[in-house]
Amino acid sequence: MYKQKTKETDSSVIEYIENVDNPKKREDAYELLNVFTETTGYEAKMWGPSIIGFGTYHYKYESGHEGDAPLVGFSPRKAKISLYFATGDKKREELLQAFGKHTSGKACVYINKVADINIDVLKELINQSVKFLRDTYPDNEI
Repeated sequence: MYKQKTKETDSSVIEYIENVDNPKKREDAYELLNVFTETTGYEAKMWGPSIIGFGTYHYKYESGHEGDAPLVGFSPRKAKISLYFATGDKKREELLQAFGKHTSGKACVYINKVADINIDVLKELINQSVKFLRDTYPDNEI
């Protein structure tokens, strides 16, 4: 049976950010913390050892796999900053066209620094992701 690896923890978000080695990446993490907090209205929580998440939803796939995840989040990793938005949302791809310098995978959008992106588009991506997940998994906030 699948055991979810990334779970919400009681670790300190501020302590995690303070331990980011690169000073510029640390500064960007604080800026993202402010943008995500103000945009979502949710308190930041650590998910696993390195993801800063906002809000929570419960998902259940047709396969029976289910678990809890943050609605949106980010992680100031060594190589790039990972941004976590809902997958499967066509609106996400439209918004990313005006986002600025980034690369993206299935689940993550990667940026080098906050200065490379459009903060207004970031706020739209955050809001759209939350809306998409609320519509996809109604009445599932925990």
